[in-house]
Order: sequence, then structure tokens, then C-alpha cells
Amino acid sequence: MAINPETLQFLSQCFLNSLSPNPEPRRQAEASIAEAAEQPNYGLAVLTLIRSPGVGPEIQQAAAVNFKNYLKARWAPAARRSEPNVVLLNPIPDDEKKLIKEHIVSLMLDSTPRIQAQLSEALVVIGKYDFPRQWTELLPMLNNRLQQALSGGGNYAAINGILGTANSLFKKFRHGYGTTDLRLDLRYCLDNFAVPLLQLFSHIASLIDSGVSSGASAADLKSLFESQRLCCRIFYSFNFQELPDLFEDNMEPFIVVFGKYLTTTYPSLEQGGELALVDNLRAAICELLTLYVERTEEPFERYVGEFERAVRSLLVTVSASSGRDHLAITSIKFLTMVSKMAHHYKLFDDASLDQICRSIVIPNVMLREEDEELFEFNYIEFIRRDMEGSDVDTKRRAACELLKGIATHYREKVAPMVNSVIQTMLATAGENPASNWKYKDSAIYLVISLSPAKATGPNVLTGCFDLQSFFTLVVVPELQSQDVNSYPLLKAGALKFLTVFRDQLPKTSVMPLVPEVLRFLGSESNVIHSYAAIFIDKVLLVKDEGGRARYFASDIAPFLPVLLSNLFRALKFPESEENQYILKCIMRVLGVADVSNDIAASCMSGMATILNEVCRNPKNPIFNHYLFEAVAVLIRRVCDKDPSVIALFETSLFPSLQTILTNNVIEFFPYAFQLLAQLVELNRPPLPPHYMQFFYLLLLPDLWTKSADVPALVRLLQAFLRMAPNELNQGGKLDDVLNIYSKLLPSPRTEEQAFFVLNTVVENLAYGVIKEYLPKILVSLLTRLQNNPTPKFVRSFLIFVSLFMVKHRWNNLVDAMDKIQNGLFLNILDKIWIQNLKQITGATETKLTAVASTKLICECPALLDPAASKVWGKMLDSIVTLVTRPEEERVVEEPEVPDFAETGNYSAAFIRLYNVNKRDDDPLREINDPKQFLLASLRNLPDFATGKYGQVISENVDPANQAALSQLFNTA
Repeated sequence: MAINPETLQFLSQCFLNSLSPNPEPRRQAEASIAEAAEQPNYGLAVLTLIRSPGVGPEIQQAAAVNFKNYLKARWAPAARRSEPNVVLLNPIPDDEKKLIKEHIVSLMLDSTPRIQAQLSEALVVIGKYDFPRQWTELLPMLNNRLQQALSGGGNYAAINGILGTANSLFKKFRHGYGTTDLRLDLRYCLDNFAVPLLQLFSHIASLIDSGVSSGASAADLKSLFESQRLCCRIFYSFNFQELPDLFEDNMEPFIVVFGKYLTTTYPSLEQGGELALVDNLRAAICELLTLYVERTEEPFERYVGEFERAVRSLLVTVSASSGRDHLAITSIKFLTMVSKMAHHYKLFDDASLDQICRSIVIPNVMLREEDEELFEFNYIEFIRRDMEGSDVDTKRRAACELLKGIATHYREKVAPMVNSVIQTMLATAGENPASNWKYKDSAIYLVISLSPAKATGPNVLTGCFDLQSFFTLVVVPELQSQDVNSYPLLKAGALKFLTVFRDQLPKTSVMPLVPEVLRFLGSESNVIHSYAAIFIDKVLLVKDEGGRARYFASDIAPFLPVLLSNLFRALKFPESEENQYILKCIMRVLGVADVSNDIAASCMSGMATILNEVCRNPKNPIFNHYLFEAVAVLIRRVCDKDPSVIALFETSLFPSLQTILTNNVIEFFPYAFQLLAQLVELNRPPLPPHYMQFFYLLLLPDLWTKSADVPALVRLLQAFLRMAPNELNQGGKLDDVLNIYSKLLPSPRTEEQAFFVLNTVVENLAYGVIKEYLPKILVSLLTRLQNNPTPKFVRSFLIFVSLFMVKHRWNNLVDAMDKIQNGLFLNILDKIWIQNLKQITGATETKLTAVASTKLICECPALLDPAASKVWGKMLDSIVTLVTRPEEERVVEEPEVPDFAETGNYSAAFIRLYNVNKRDDDPLREINDPKQFLLASLRNLPDFATGKYGQVISENVDPANQAALSQLFNTA
């Protein structure tokens, strides 16, 4: 791309049109920009446009944002290969990269603040990949510009731009592990930036002191305080791995400055609308101090007491104010860290403990106006913070963590204080329940936060607090309140208490409250009906000792119609139409309850209606996932008992599934295929004709292009192959299926799915049908085995050949391999099979491979030949290792349905429906124990009893396995 006035005018017009509210010119501009970005020197042309005089600020801003995104996508696209849903674009040529790096620093520092912010982010993108090793000029450039900015009175806009960029560059030292490369990079940055940084910090500290003394205005001090905050953030990065010598040697001067900033007030700023600026500097200092305490840095030890007092005094003031959360939280975290350290806890005397409880904890656990607004206007975020534990950085949670920290060494003193605080709160609430309800809410919050959810956990209140009594006297009355809409935050606290302590509260206390909780499903508050659903969901998962469920279908049977009705009705409240907590509860109830056919039909009809609605705009992945899980669990539990209901479910579901496929609702493809597989497997042969349309659809190659869909497609294909194997013999459909297998095999991401297809073909078709395809199949497998034998591929290969042997006899496989290359089978046995057999896991897979291997050593003439005795012995050693391994090491546990919130998005990864039955594909149901099969097979060997194999075993079988084999024979 030539950089000339015509090009700049073209780009300027494109960026202007990209801001148009009209979609047509905006789309055309975006297409033109995308096309231009493919040309060399595009990035340089955009930078030139940004610095050109006369270009409007809105065009400069759009160009700067585009330039930043251009670098993100093209500076090192290969490094983004593992990111989901990323289209890899052509990289920027090296000569263009060099020129960009030469000009971006000066352009950034000479720009307006808004442009500077975008170009700083762009610079950090480059630094992520090139700094410092491939961009050694950067720090000298920044230092040079820093000195220029300091001269002539100081250009603090430029200085803060430099510090902000450096802060972003150095953040990598906070998160990376202390590898040799990281430490070398850190050393380079310290050598080139630490000295000027410390000098700048001291210089600005002097300017602030003189400015405060002379009564400088807020405008004069504002940039200086921001500079100091950025210096402290860079200190944090430089000190994160360990305390550098330069900082240790110069600790006294900057520690004194830290103390001054924490204890001094700055009226011109604090009363002039810039309190947050001062608080942000103090918060940065507290984070650095916390790091020093956590790292137990010896040079800092003598300052801890001084800073504990300073921070505690600051916190008393901050806790009485509103809108200072960040400083409050970082200060509390510092005190918490100090309180936990064995050599610092003695800093707290009785007076300081009392001050912490009454002047810090109580103000910070009280509900604030912001909490009430979040409760009302963003219930999902409120629940995430309050119920799901994402409130680590809230004042409430931080204050409780401080109490826990102090209780590490002062439990006997803290417990009575906290109990006194709780009782005072309850007494205040009792004086005027209508006005003082927040005190009761805070008391409930304290008990929840400080008492362990498990009876065996650490308890701040041990010895002076009766949880059951608190529950009965304080919580139960709120749950029994007939007005489900009054004092909603208080009701939410009561429901949360019931949920958190569901394990500790006896069943006799919980069951009478279930009807009360069902009423709360009808509350207008999104949080309240969500909390009611969360309680029901979680209480049904409670286990007693031995893993036995505490609550059964019979426990919820009396409430089941009302429970399900209220749950579905709750989905009609505004903002709860896609409430994931309600849907998850529906899934859980359907998984536990004994559902009649009438209730099942009603539920399926309701969920099909919801499914039709979300198909129009799938915007909530978590809700939609639990919707499909609920459908799957209903199908599984009802149809397993009464297959006649399948037709009813098909009537409700098929229109929705067809909508998903015909309208290309790609987010739901994996779910639709899994549900179809479940329905196919629940039917009885012959399959109804309306299913075959999906089978023919499966054979279209275009359907298999998206890797996230492949496991579900394979599951559905397997279901059809099992239920309608005769269809494969018609019209070349087996060729189509094997073409799918061939397409999946080369990629490590889909290789296992290729084997699932192949294994299903082998298991369900006669040898006469697949015989002609076997040479081609084996060549493809052996080629892949030679070129890219990943562990997963090798495991799948062993399972495949084992399955083939037990279904179609070992000699057919051996003969086919040896026709490809003479002696090939024994070579694979020696080089691949024996050493990898020991790694097989899973009960069915272990039995299958053990039985197939046993058949080989007891039936295959090539192995029974004395010339192959060494291979025979090594094979026996692997079999014994496999079958005598402890059961827990051989069986892969199937987890409960996981919380989908952990992933919570439509990603490039396959999302499994856990309630779609995992098939019991055991091709050897007639064999119960592979150990007994091994013993019986060895006993049937001619001359085994005479000791003919004794020498072979002693020379090739591990002594531990010899002992295990002997024990098996002795105990059989």
C-alpha cells in the first residue's frame, strides 16, 4: 500500500463511514478496511493518518482503535492458534514491524489522551511478543523521552503516558512463574529502568511536599499523584518475583514516602473532587506492602508495626465513608495478611482487636446503597458475588476474611467480640424491625461468612455461638413470613443461610421448610426466586456418610406438582425468562423425582416452548445448556421406565430439533445431535421412518466441518449404526461412513472420534461385510501410527485391534496385517502393543484389551512358537500389570453434571450433555473378570502345568508380577 494523500483520504473516509449509524455505508466501510488490511504497509498508513494534521478527532480515534486491533490479529497470529474461534490472518511483514516499532513511541507520547490510550495498548500488544528480546530499543527510547519530559518544568501528561505504558509492559512479571527466561527479562528491565524510576519517584515526592507546603491547587497536584501511583504499580511488578537488591538498598527513602501518603491528608485534592486519585495511590501502596508481608521480606520486617497502625487508622476513617471501596479492600487485605503471619500477630492488642471489630468490620459488612441497587437491577451479578463467591473483592467479604485472619491466633478473644457484635446487631434490629432490618441482614451475613459450611471446618465463633439456635430464632421466622415480597434482601439472606448450611442442618429441620421455600419461587424479586431454586437444586445433592443421598424422590413427591408448576411460572417473571438457576433446578428435580407420564408430558411441552423461543436468539449459554440437560434427563428417566412415552416426546421435540437444523442454529447443533442419539437408542428396531432423514443428513460431508460438532455427530452416527446396521449394506452407505472415519483420523482433535466410528462398524457388522475394506483401514491406521503416534491414538489403536479380535477372531486381523508386510503383526506387538497395554484405563477397555491379549498368547501359533518366547513373556507381564492394578486406577470415574458456569459460553470445544446416557458398550458381557479369564486360558495351554513356561516367565515377567500371578493361581 502506497502511503500518499490519496491513500490517506481513502482511509479517512472509510473510518468516518465506519462510524455511520446507517448499516449500509458502515458495512461497506468495514469491508474496505478489511480488504486494505491485507496489503503491506497498511499499519504504517494508519499510523500516518493518525498523526496527520487536519484529521478529525473521531477519525483519529477510529483509526487508533483499528490499528490496535490490527496488531492484535496480525503481529503474531501463529501464537493465537490455540484460542477458540480465532481466524488466523496473514502476519505483518518484518520490515513493516520494524518501522512501526520505530515510530509508535513518539506518536503515542505526542497524541491526545484518548489516542495515547489506544496506542499504548497497541504498544503493549507488540511488547507481549517482542519485548524485551526483540525490541531492545524500547526501554532506551522510553528513558530518553522520560528525561525530555522532565526537563523544562516537566510534561506530566507525557511522563504519565510513559509510566502507563511501562506499567502495562511490566505486568507480565506479576503473573508469570519464575522461569529462567522470565528472570533474565526482569533483570534486563531492572538494569535499564529501575534507577530512573526510583529517581523519578523521589523527585515527584519532593514536588508534592513543596506543592502542599505552598498551597498548590488540585490541578497542579493531580498529575503528580497519578505519576506516583504508576510508579508504585511498577514497583509491584519489579518486586513480585523477589525483592531486587536496588530496592532493598533504597527501601528506607521510599518506605518513608509510603508512610507519609498513608497518614497525610491532602485537602486541595480530597475536598476538590479528587479524593479517588489520592485513594488510588494509597491502595497501590497497600498492595505493595501486602506483597512484602506475604513474601516475608526481611528488610521490611521493622516497618510492619508502623504500617499496621497507619493502615488501621486510615481504615477507620475510610470505613465510615462511602465510595472508597478499593482503598478499603486493599487496606483490609494488608491487615489480614499481617494478622495471619506468626511473627506479626502480636501487634494486635485488645484495644486494636476491639477497634477492628467495631470500627472496621461492622461498617464494612453493612449493606450499602450500591448493594441494594445491584440486587434490584442486576440480579445475576448480585448472585455471583453473594452466593457463588465472586465477591472476594468486596468490602463485606474482605472484612470477614480479616476476622478469620485475626482468629488464626486470637480465636479465644475474637469469638466473644464477634458474638457480641452479632447480638448487638440483632438487638438493634429488634428495636425497630422495619427501619433497622439491615442490622439483621448483616448479622446473618456475618454468621454465614464466619461459620464453616461443613461441620468439621474452622469456625471463628467456636465455643460461644449456637448455630441451630440462631437458625431457629433468626432465620426461620424470615422463611415463614407470608409476604414473599417484603424486605427482599433479608429474605435472600435467610434463603442463603438455609442453602449454605444444608449439610449441617438435620433433615427434620429442613423438610418442614420446603413448602415455605416453594412460596418464594413466586416472589417478584429475581434474586429471591433464584435463591429458592438454588436451595432446592443444592439440597437434592446432599450426601450423608458413605455417599448415600439424604433426600429422595419420596421426600419431594408430595410437593412435586406445585414445585414444577412454580418453577416454570418463575420463568415468566421479567428478567427471569432465561434464568439459569431456575432451569438448573428443573433439571435437578427431574433427575431425582419419580415423574408420572402426565407430568412428564407437561414438562416436555413447556421446555419445547422455551426451546422454540431461545432458538430465535441463543444469547444465554448457561441457561440453554441446562435446558437441554433437563430435556435429556426427562427423556432418560421416563423412557427407561416406559418406552411408549418416546412417541409423545418425539411429537414435542422433533419440530424444535428440525428448526435448529433447518435454520442453522449452530450453537445448538451439538445438543440436537446428542438428543437425537438418545432418542434413537431408546427406540426398538426397526427405527421409525422419520428418523432416517437424520441418518441421511449425517452422511453429508459438509456437516462434519466444525470440530465442536464432531463428538455429537459421532454419537448419533453410532446410534444409527447400532439400531439400523442393515442400512449400511444399501447404496454405498458403508463407504460414506468410512469416508467420515478417514476425514476424522488425521487430526489429533478428532482421532478418537474416528475410532468410535470404526469400532461401531466393527462391532455391529459381520466380518463378511467389512472384509474388503479391512486392508485400506489398516493401511490408514498404520500410516498414522508411523507418522504421528500420539498417546491417545495409540490407546485407541489398541482398543480397536482388541475389539476386532474378540468380534472377528484374531487370525483374521493377523493375516490381514501380514499381507501388508510379512511379520508386521509381531513387530507391532513387540514395539507398540506390549509397552502401551499397561496404560489402558476404564473397566470395559481394560477387560477388552486384557482378553484380546490373553487370546493372543494362548491361541496364536506365532506367539506360541519358542522363537517368540521373549515377546510372549513380555506380553504376559503387561497383561498381569493391567489386570492386577488397583481398581481405582483402572476405572475412570464418571462425574456429576458439572456447573456449566465454569465454561459458560459457546466455544470451539464440544459441550457434552451429561444426562444423555453413556452407553454400556461391553462387547464381552459373558466375561466377568479378565483375571479369571487369564488364569483359565493359561491352564488350558498344553504343558503349562508342567512348568514349560517357567523359565520364560522368570526371565521376562517383572518379579512383582510373578508374585501377583502366583497369588492369582493360589487363590483361584
